[in-house]
Amino acid sequence: MPSNCCHPIGVHKRLRLPDTYVSSLMLDRALDAIERRVKTIDRAHDVPYLAGYSLDGKTIYIDRHLPRSFPYKGRAIAVDRYLLLHEEVEKTLIDQLDLHYQHAHQIATRAEEAAVRADGVSWRAYDRFMQQFVKQMGDERLTKLPVDLDLKPYRDEHDYDLMRRMKDATQDKRHPLSKDVALARRLAKALDTRAATSEAAKAANAGVRPSEKAGA
Repeated sequence: MPSNCCHPIGVHKRLRLPDTYVSSLMLDRALDAIERRVKTIDRAHDVPYLAGYSLDGKTIYIDRHLPRSFPYKGRAIAVDRYLLLHEEVEKTLIDQLDLHYQHAHQIATRAEEAAVRADGVSWRAYDRFMQQFVKQMGDERLTKLPVDLDLKPYRDEHDYDLMRRMKDATQDKRHPLSKDVALARRLAKALDTRAATSEAAKAANAGVRPSEKAGA
């Protein structure tokens, strides 16, 4: 169990507090429960936005280049459990309540932040560490994408530029993604929409990619 947990040893005992109280220990136990229920944690792929999930939600993907921990005030803070919480909350809200990605993402981020703070870790320090490893398409490290990666976050964010670059990579025989036929089909379908076509036309007329217009 990671050193940043509230209860590294000992069996669970019923808390002598009303259920309505905010409890760091209970939140820590909730994270443990989520970890036990995740079918597969995959750290063998590159993942835009740092982490994601499979279409069926049974696999949580964490970018293979993200270190498993970061140093904070003399402690090694394990990060996977916070990302698991975020992705599971987000995926559940999207699939079960049909929320838009950004709405689900905001709620999941608040849950992630609460868990980080509950372990006595600065959210700013944690987020600063994470941002170092966020990848964009075109990054030379972004070459091994999961074939069943859920594209909804990128669709809902209208990140067509990212998906277009991903699709271009699948069509380049020199690129490792060219072998992912299923992923190529899903990307083509995601980009075959009025919004994606309109965005591409506007970008072409402006002579720049959408991400460049946004200052990315």
